[in-house]
Amino acid sequence: MNAPAFFRVPLSLCSLALAALPLSAADLEVIEPEVKQSIRGHINEPTKLKPTPEMVETLKLPPGFRIQSFATLEGARMMAFAPNGDLYVTRRAPHNDVTLLRDANKNGRAEVIRQVASIENVHGIAIHEGKIYLAAIREVYVADILADGGLSEPQVLYSDLPDAGQHPNRTLKFSPQGKLILSVGSTSNAAPEPNPENATLLELEPDGSGRTIFARGLRNTIGFDWHPVDGSLWGMDHGIDWLGDHEQNEELNFLRRGAHYGWPFLYDDKKFNLHQNPEETLGITREEMAALTQAPIAGLTPHSAPMEMLFYRGTQFPARYRNTAFVALHGSWNRAKPKGYKVVTIQFSSREGDTRARDFLTGFYLPETNAHFGRPCGMAESPDGSLFVSDDSGGAIYRITYRGR
Repeated sequence: MNAPAFFRVPLSLCSLALAALPLSAADLEVIEPEVKQSIRGHINEPTKLKPTPEMVETLKLPPGFRIQSFATLEGARMMAFAPNGDLYVTRRAPHNDVTLLRDANKNGRAEVIRQVASIENVHGIAIHEGKIYLAAIREVYVADILADGGLSEPQVLYSDLPDAGQHPNRTLKFSPQGKLILSVGSTSNAAPEPNPENATLLELEPDGSGRTIFARGLRNTIGFDWHPVDGSLWGMDHGIDWLGDHEQNEELNFLRRGAHYGWPFLYDDKKFNLHQNPEETLGITREEMAALTQAPIAGLTPHSAPMEMLFYRGTQFPARYRNTAFVALHGSWNRAKPKGYKVVTIQFSSREGDTRARDFLTGFYLPETNAHFGRPCGMAESPDGSLFVSDDSGGAIYRITYRGR
């Protein structure tokens, strides 16, 4: 199946093009040209089940892969590995902590589960040169990682980030240039922000000495990462809610310094959001706004809620997965037929072509009963090349390994 023109990769954007991968039409949807003035919204929150070993056995992966429960941890969100294999996990309210998980006997299960920091609304996490960096709503902290895996008292690097709103969960990662990139989501669904630092990616100095806006017009880019080959930055942005079941796509963006990605005035391939007019706030027409913004490279199913995104850099998985992007889809709550609740891959290569997503980890959503026993959230690659997936709904952390066919 040929991809629509919207999904064609502009080679001028970067040295990479995206290779075509098969994906069912149900999972890759394109918005019709007409934006409807009156759209009926839906709320469908599948019944939440507690995962059991029998349920975990039903999860589906490509041949040769194996999934096992690494730890039970309520509310597990973002994760980062230390070089020695220790895993650090953040948990929002009501837990408000950072937890150390250690597989001391290398059996694929965490024997050590220990709280190492208490920070209100902590979410983002990054480890760099023996230090751990943590993001809450308005603060970014740094602490030393101690010999026993504990942390020194976290010190505040920034305390004046924008206030929270609809998207209070900050994420952060270190760039190849050694800067901290921090995602600051929008405070609303689709309204102009009074604070220019909302709906952006910020670039922070890791010593706390200053910050700038890296990219703007991003509703909520929780997941982002740099391609291992050429260092280009990619991210998955959450689409606007309440435009209908089939609008707005979750956007894959090639993120460039100084670029604007359209929110809240334009979306997808620069379709106008008729509920927001840039003339009212920016003094320019929709057409002028469109000329100043970057269209996404591709889109995933609306409302599937992309969370963590990472490029696989290890060697444990087959060679075709190296430099592949993994995206955790948390799952929808506001469409008639639920989507997401899985992990997908997006293949990048030097071949010119289209981009398609491919299912990798599925089975958390049970359509026959409209229930789920997990919502993929954070991901992290361990030093041995295993892929870890957190589930903040079922309270689990999973380890995915490749054992061969």
